Amino acid sequence: MQIEVVGVKFKNSTHLYSFSPNSLKVKKGDYVVVETEKGRDMGVVVRENYLINAEELASELKNILFVATKKQVEDAQKYSAEAEKLAPKVVEIIKSFKLDMKVVKVEANFDNSRLIINFTADNRVDFRELVKKLAETFKTRVELRQIGSRDEVRLLGGFGPCGKICCCVENFGEFDHVSMKMAKNQNLSLNPNSISGLCGKLMCCLAYENQTYVEALKVMPKIGGTVKTKDGEGVVVYNDLLDRQVDVKFTKGDDSEVKTYSLNEVKF
Repeated sequence: MQIEVVGVKFKNSTHLYSFSPNSLKVKKGDYVVVETEKGRDMGVVVRENYLINAEELASELKNILFVATKKQVEDAQKYSAEAEKLAPKVVEIIKSFKLDMKVVKVEANFDNSRLIINFTADNRVDFRELVKKLAETFKTRVELRQIGSRDEVRLLGGFGPCGKICCCVENFGEFDHVSMKMAKNQNLSLNPNSISGLCGKLMCCLAYENQTYVEALKVMPKIGGTVKTKDGEGVVVYNDLLDRQVDVKFTKGDDSEVKTYSLNEVKF
């Protein structure tokens, strides 16, 4: 059975969540208040009404409650800015508990009814007493959210070795898995320093571009393989996967020469 949903993204999230339109007319770019497992929250519509199979839903479909007003959006931005200023005090309280935690970012939800503290830690942290102290200090509900190194970079932002804003910040980090095989597909150096991002993990762009290289590898000759050209038979020494060009080495006696051909000029 197919059901109608709307695609919504939340602040600082790269994931798309499905919600029931609840008979409301919403359009892309609208800010909406929705019901979540943790209470009400505000997100932005990035995909208008579309159909999915009910079997695809991982949990019960929740509703869009209403379209946020301009003032509610402005208030949400104000609360978020005010929450960031609380970070030094949060750090001070954490130090008093002698917990091994690094505060990455302090946020507030859209109506300032909840404070969200994003942190990293090498191990699991028992922060039950800390939550009580934070709630008592800030007079609001507090949520402590342990995040990974990729999420830390996404929240703080930064530039990759290419000079552009990190993929995860630009919402290009929605990949289930980034693997070393992707680097091999792209003929990249396997030196970890060359293919790791600011988070210390394999760069997201490896996955973002991987399918292009996978498709190219299917039609290109193998390195070390023999091919026929207009100049005779030679051995493939390099493939330019994006430009679909092949470097072929010809050996005659003690002499050798490398020539470049387009893919349609070689047979293999």
